Amino acid sequence: MSKQDLTRQEEFKRATAGTLRAIAHANAEVQVAFQPGPGGVSGKRVRLPLPTRALPAAEMAKLRGAADAAALRIRHHSETVHAARLPQRREAKEVYDALEDVRVEAVGSKHMSGVAANLRARLTDMCETEGYDRMTRKDQLPLPAALALLTRERISGEPAPAAAKRVLDLWRDSLGDRADDALAEMATTTDDQDAFARAARKLLTALDLAEAEVEAEAEDQDDGEESGENSSQQDQSGEGEAQAQDQESMLGAQPETMQGEAAEEEAQESEDEGAAAEGDDKPGGPQQRREVPQTDDASRYHPFTTSHDEIVEADDLCDPEELGRLRQQLDQQLSHLQGVVSKLANRLQRRLLAQQQRAWEFDIEEGMLDAARLSRIITNPLLALTYKREREADFRDTVVSLLIDNSGSMRGRPITVAAMCSDILARTLERCAVKTEILGFTTRAWKGGQSREKWVQEGKPRNPGRLNDLRHVVYKAADAPWRRARKNLGLMLREGLLKENIDGEALEWAYKRLRNRPEHRRILMVISDGAPVDDSTLSVNPGNYLERHLRKTIADIEGRGDVELIAIGIGHDVTRYYRRAVTIVDAEELGGTMMKKLAELFDEDAAEAWQRSATERSAMIA
Repeated sequence: MSKQDLTRQEEFKRATAGTLRAIAHANAEVQVAFQPGPGGVSGKRVRLPLPTRALPAAEMAKLRGAADAAALRIRHHSETVHAARLPQRREAKEVYDALEDVRVEAVGSKHMSGVAANLRARLTDMCETEGYDRMTRKDQLPLPAALALLTRERISGEPAPAAAKRVLDLWRDSLGDRADDALAEMATTTDDQDAFARAARKLLTALDLAEAEVEAEAEDQDDGEESGENSSQQDQSGEGEAQAQDQESMLGAQPETMQGEAAEEEAQESEDEGAAAEGDDKPGGPQQRREVPQTDDASRYHPFTTSHDEIVEADDLCDPEELGRLRQQLDQQLSHLQGVVSKLANRLQRRLLAQQQRAWEFDIEEGMLDAARLSRIITNPLLALTYKREREADFRDTVVSLLIDNSGSMRGRPITVAAMCSDILARTLERCAVKTEILGFTTRAWKGGQSREKWVQEGKPRNPGRLNDLRHVVYKAADAPWRRARKNLGLMLREGLLKENIDGEALEWAYKRLRNRPEHRRILMVISDGAPVDDSTLSVNPGNYLERHLRKTIADIEGRGDVELIAIGIGHDVTRYYRRAVTIVDAEELGGTMMKKLAELFDEDAAEAWQRSATERSAMIA
């Protein structure tokens, strides 16, 4: 690599950072960092992808687009206004955030043709990279991406990139009149973030992503802010006023913690297994609410149908070329984390190898000839030959299974760090003769997929149970060497993969795979960032339906004692579910936590203590 290339790379980074600050109108305040991985904006801190030293023209255009998008968000976006109307459901939040990104980019592109060209190049590259041109069903395109592309078309008047045209046409005809009216309103309110957010909420309501009463309460809140005490004229003024105060007091909090009075009431109803919402599957239709009867069928967990579930190898979900590209992207980010996690991995390896030291028995009548004692035969020919035999090590053969949450909330840094740590851990354990399998769980579609369509066709029978299509992914089988499965781990970085998470059935699946293994010791490590969530299932079942099944599954596994279960929660308290668990705040802590917990498990004294307690529990159950 020549010095000229290095200088060119640094000059490009300085020019990009300077342009970003100029567009954002915050020259001294914005901090710009170039790091491996996807870009992002947090307050006045901007992270951009690290450019390669070759700097091809396509990469420069893509990076300029990312920088322009970050600058426009800083300049035209108000977090306070955005948070005031933030919906509560996860999928709705993702759509709401994507629509706001479209708005700020549209506002900034009006009078800057260069910025518009950079953003267009970035969008085209994204559509081609994600393989939109190969999609033949509408559920293959994530809902936030579909609505963002449709909104961008309506606001800018320009067609979507050619790669997305076919799959976008499938979405275009299924929105309904109410959603179309909301898109038209969004196109006329682009310069007013508050009015645009109100129109965005109307779109979410039209698509059954946000309930109509939530939208009404948000309008009541705006009326209360504009007229002070005039909110008392509404039918439910007291509730609207209280919710407005709650939201105003939480504007500085994280979106995940912002819940209004309606959410609290729904949570209470979930605990009591009371009312549940039944969504009208026709887009644009209002949601109806009905009582879920308290019968055994309503409380007993069961899938509506399993005919559309799948257990799939990672390389079957992606063509080899794209899988290689995703693995290369993972390798680039591994360089950032390699140093710290590798030190911890080496420490774990030394501890494991220390338990596998070889021991020999000497002076026995059969076995391997002991060469060190051949001198005896020379000095005393009448002495019989002596043999030696390797004593069986006390270290029990072990298999470790990593079960990784592949839900949409893991998108970005959490799933990237999980993939990197799994890769390093698999290599480390393989060197220590410990077999490792890496599994992932998600769903095939948002909002139910073919299972929900079948339920609708059969007349929406009561108590349908789990109402989505499961997708369980095998990234690395226990018997597969790491070098053969290394490419598969890059699949976790694929955008369209991450959807809903139904933890209970995924845990049962991983447990059954481990239970059938021949190893004496079996360890199952679960990595998740939240409670089980599937909007399609929870809309027609009690609110704690999935969570209750998860708790029962965990209790069964921990009670049997044949598999050691441990969980790591990323920003989510998993200690209320698992007996042996730890919660981390930042995804960057995942590598160290995984190594530490496995090291504790492999500590021989701790293992024996656990085995004794497991035996006692099994005896009590028997």
